[in-house]
Amino acid sequence: MPDNIRVLVVDDSILYREALSKGMSADPRIEVVETAGDPFDARDKIIKYRPDVMTCDVEMPRMNGIEFIRRLLPQYPIPVIVVSSVNRAVFDAMKAGAVDFVAKPDVNSTDSVKFFITEMIEKVKIASMAKVMLSKAEEKVTGIRNNVRESGKCIIAIGASTGGTEAINSIIKGLPESTPGIVLVQHIPPVFSKMFAERLNAFSALNVKEAVTGDLIKPGQVLVAPGDKHMKVVKIGDSYKVHCFTGEKVNGHRPSADVLFESVAKEAGGNSIGVILTGMGYDGAKGLLSMRRAGARTIGQDEQSCVVYCMPKVAYNIGAVEKQVSLKDIARLIYKLTG
Repeated sequence: MPDNIRVLVVDDSILYREALSKGMSADPRIEVVETAGDPFDARDKIIKYRPDVMTCDVEMPRMNGIEFIRRLLPQYPIPVIVVSSVNRAVFDAMKAGAVDFVAKPDVNSTDSVKFFITEMIEKVKIASMAKVMLSKAEEKVTGIRNNVRESGKCIIAIGASTGGTEAINSIIKGLPESTPGIVLVQHIPPVFSKMFAERLNAFSALNVKEAVTGDLIKPGQVLVAPGDKHMKVVKIGDSYKVHCFTGEKVNGHRPSADVLFESVAKEAGGNSIGVILTGMGYDGAKGLLSMRRAGARTIGQDEQSCVVYCMPKVAYNIGAVEKQVSLKDIARLIYKLTG
C-alpha cells in the first residue's frame, strides 16, 4: 500500500468535484492531485499528474464514463472507481474494467454525503492495491454438458468482494441449467444487489434472483444475498432454504460470506462446495475453513486472476482452500465436482 495515494477526481458537477476533493483530502493518506470536468480534460491530467487512482462519474458530457474507461485502460491501466446514481450502468463500467463503484449521495442530506465520503476513502485505499483487469471479448464455454447431478441436496456457496461482480458473472454464465443450487454473497450496496441478480439472470442459463427468506435452494437457481442483509442456509426436512436477516456487520460487512459459509458447513457439510473469490479483507476465510472441516470441497481464486488477492489469500493461508485455480477454470471445476 503506497504511503501517499494520488487521486484524480472526474465529474462534470462542480459540486461533486469539490465535495469529493475536500472530503478525501481530509485523510492523510490521500492526495487529490487534480480534478477534471470531462474525459478529455481528464486524459490530459492523467498524462500530467500520473494518479494512482481515478474516480469517475458515469454520466458526463462529450463522452460517458463507461466509454472513457474502455478507451483509457488499455493505454493507462489506472484503478477506476465509478460514481453513479442507482442504475445498471455501474455493471457495464465494471465489465469495462473499473475496480469498484459508489452510489451518488443525496446532496441535501449531510449524513448521506458524509457516508459517501467515508465509503469513497475506503474504496480508494483498496483500489490503490487493485489489479486492473482489461475488458475482454466474451469467451464461449465449451465442453460443459447439461447433465450434472440433479439433486437438490448439493449446495454451492460463493463469496466475493472487490472485483467480484465480474468474477461471479464469469462463473455463472459458464454453468449449465441443471447445476445444483447456488447461494452467493457479494459485498454490494442495497438496491444494487437486485440489479446485479437481474443482470446475471439475463446472461445465464440459470435462474438468478435476489434472495428472500423462505426461498428454496434448488438445481438451476442462484440466490443472491440482499445488499443490506445477511443470508444463511437452513435445512428443513430434505430441503434447504435461505433465511435473510438484518444483524450486526460481520468482518465489516452485511451480507457476510462468513455468515453464509458457516451456515452451509453446519447444515450441508460434505454435500456442499465453497468458493471464495477476489476481494479485500478476510471475510469468508474462517467460514470456508469450517466448510472444509465439515467435508465440503473448497475452491479459491488464484492471485493472477484476482483484482484484489486478499480474501482468497487469507483462506488459502489458513488451510481453507482445497484447490486454488484461475477464474477461467472455476466453472469447469464446479462442473467436475458435481458431475
